[in-house]
Amino acid sequence: MPAKKPAKKPARKPAKKMPPPRVSILAEDKLTPAQRALLDSIRSGPRGGSTTIRGPFAVFLHAPAFGELAQQLGGHCRFKTAVAPRLSEFAILATAKLWRAQYEWFAHVPQAERAGVKAGREPKSAAKDERALYDFIRELYKTRRVSDKTYTRVRDLLGEAATVEFVGILGYYVLISMILNVFRMSPPEGEPLPFAET
Repeated sequence: MPAKKPAKKPARKPAKKMPPPRVSILAEDKLTPAQRALLDSIRSGPRGGSTTIRGPFAVFLHAPAFGELAQQLGGHCRFKTAVAPRLSEFAILATAKLWRAQYEWFAHVPQAERAGVKAGREPKSAAKDERALYDFIRELYKTRRVSDKTYTRVRDLLGEAATVEFVGILGYYVLISMILNVFRMSPPEGEPLPFAET
């Protein structure tokens, strides 16, 4: 008589909640001088004075020297490039989706929608320039390269200098996605997770 096959275990359902963060969320009144200087620098920059300690900034505070350099690059990538805000926010959302960066998606959907991006829309029904950027992003993240055809489409759309800045935006938001994912930075309590946690 053949041996009985073991019963299949039921598939695990994706978590509806993220595990707790791997670093503590620091209280503002307990910051060291270096941490306070970083928070003041973030608030005095283009993000404005109402920036709270959450997301990547909550992680940066644990390494303030690194955090200062990273937040300065982020401020430039987000607010000072020649890439139009709509396309910049589109690139940020595409990166967040491909990396399944919960906090980044939560934080940027409202900004992307204000800039004219229809968040969550299938790229094939997006505007022509968004499709060109999406193809570039997907190809770069998948193959670590882009073909001449894909590159030329984006360069002709943005120009050479803005194409350099566009790749910089992608690199910065990959860094942010990794920071958020590794240190488990989630959207605020009560906000739904954009992506299933496995």
